[in-house]
Order: sequence, then C-alpha cells, then structure tokens
Amino acid sequence: MVNSRPPHLPPLQALRALEAAARHRSFSRAAEELALTHSAISHHIRALEGNLGTKLFRRTGLTMTPTSAGARLAEQVRAALDQLESALREASDEAAPPVVRLQVSVMADLANAWLIRRLPSLHAQAPELDLHLRLHAEISPPDPYSVDVGIWHQRVDLPGFECHNLIEDHVIAVASPALLARYPGFTVADLPRMPMLRFALRPWRDWLLQAGLPPEEPERGPIFQDAGLMLQSAVAGLGVATARAQLAHDYLASGQLVQIGTTHIPSSLPYWVTWREGNPREKAIHRFHAWLKKQVEESTWRGHSTETESAPPPPM
Repeated sequence: MVNSRPPHLPPLQALRALEAAARHRSFSRAAEELALTHSAISHHIRALEGNLGTKLFRRTGLTMTPTSAGARLAEQVRAALDQLESALREASDEAAPPVVRLQVSVMADLANAWLIRRLPSLHAQAPELDLHLRLHAEISPPDPYSVDVGIWHQRVDLPGFECHNLIEDHVIAVASPALLARYPGFTVADLPRMPMLRFALRPWRDWLLQAGLPPEEPERGPIFQDAGLMLQSAVAGLGVATARAQLAHDYLASGQLVQIGTTHIPSSLPYWVTWREGNPREKAIHRFHAWLKKQVEESTWRGHSTETESAPPPPM
C-alpha cells in the first residue's frame, strides 16, 4: 500500500539552502550567502531528497544543476519566501511600503559612467525597490539564474528568459577642454598627433575611416578594458577617447568633455536587459525596466561638437 501522507514540512533553513543552491548553481556560493558551511548545505539537500524521495541536484563538472523537480521546488520556495518576507515587513511596519529586493548584475562601464549617478531618481520614484548591484566586466554573461535582472553585452538565449535591447547608441570621439587647449586652432585633422586612448574592445580604425583620416591604429597610449575608466581618464586630460554617446552624456552635458567633430559610428556592444519569466518579483522588475528606458530617453546626447568642418581625405 502506497503511503499517501505528504512529506513532513522540512526546516526553513533547509528550504533556504535549496533555493540559494539552485539560484547559484553552487553549494559553496549558497553557503557563503547563508553564512553556513558547504557540508551544512549538502546535509540540508540530502535531508530534503530523503524526505521527498527524489533527486534535487546533479553535479555537472563544477556546477550543481537542479533537476526538474529541484528547479520547480526552488522556484516555489523562492516565491513563498518572498511572500513571507513581505508579510513580516508589513506586520512590523504597516505604514511603510513593502521593500522588494532585486539582485541586479550590470556591466561595470554602464554602472560607473551612467547607472549609479541616476539611482537617486529611482529611489525617489520607487523607494520600495532595493537594488543589490553586482558589477560584471566580461563579454559573456554570468549564470542568468543567479540574479533577478542582468544588463549585459550578450543576449541570454535560454527558454523562459525575456531579453530587451536597452540602448540604441553610437560611438563618438571625446576629449577634455584642457587637452584641446594645448592645441590652438585645433581641427579634426590634428587628432592623429594627439594622445589617443585605446579601448580593448573597439579599435580606432572605423571612426578614423568615417572621419576621412588615415585608418592607422595608435601604437602608443594606455589600453582600457573598462569604458567607464577610459572616460574618466579622458576627463583627466590623458587623451582623446572613442566612447558611446550614452555613456559620455553626463560628461558632455557638464562640459567636462567635448565631442571631437561630428563623426559617429554604430556601437558594436549593445546592452541587453534580461530576466526570468515568472520571477516572483516580476512586477518590480518591469518597473525597474520601465525606469531604465525612461532614463535612456532622457540622456540621449544631442549636443554640439568642437567643429563642423570635415577633415581632409586620407592620402592616396
């Protein structure tokens, strides 16, 4: 005769261990988050599997991948924990709106040059949103299951994920007024004799060709992996940089940087906003995404350049 009794309700700590391990795809990272040991997480998972009579995780290399049963249970536990947390906050202070915590992974250059300085606006408009920011520097995105929202250079083409292009942008050349002041009568044709900052993910060649200048890559000058750090170096007068107009917007608007000429080329590095469909915090995610789009609209650069005349054509 089959035992029809439901399994005993496991300890809350075991359910939290399951949820964190499924989200991180790692017992070690779950242990760090919950201030437990790796063996404690393993013990909780084994106890759950014994209680339920089913396998919840499989090891794939260095990754602990939840089974279909484990993934479904972790998602339901995540939703239940969110509801419990909201209920506790509401009980502790009924006058205060419930706080929704969003784990957001964002490209470091976008965070440093654009997003962080706009967060006061988000707090004013949506004080219930509590962002936990994780900066990401690599082209390849991290595990999309580990965060609520990702803002990365590459799409996440996995079932059950939404992916939206955040910024339609172009690349311009910028420099500080202090640097240009060292070149009286500056024109775009003078640019090759100026210090030129180099970005590891974008050569100068395309911009130079579009500007009608010899498409010769600079052989000297610092090379940057982070576009935000390169912009700060341009502000400091270290050299001329190519930059996404959206990232350079605030520096241009404040006069810390000026645009060199009118040449612009398409950007090859989009920013994709990604989240899981059915996330229990999906309403908050949509509000955050709407705020992001509004900020992009308001920070599109429509400014002026140092000159409008074209540079001479390159020598044949």
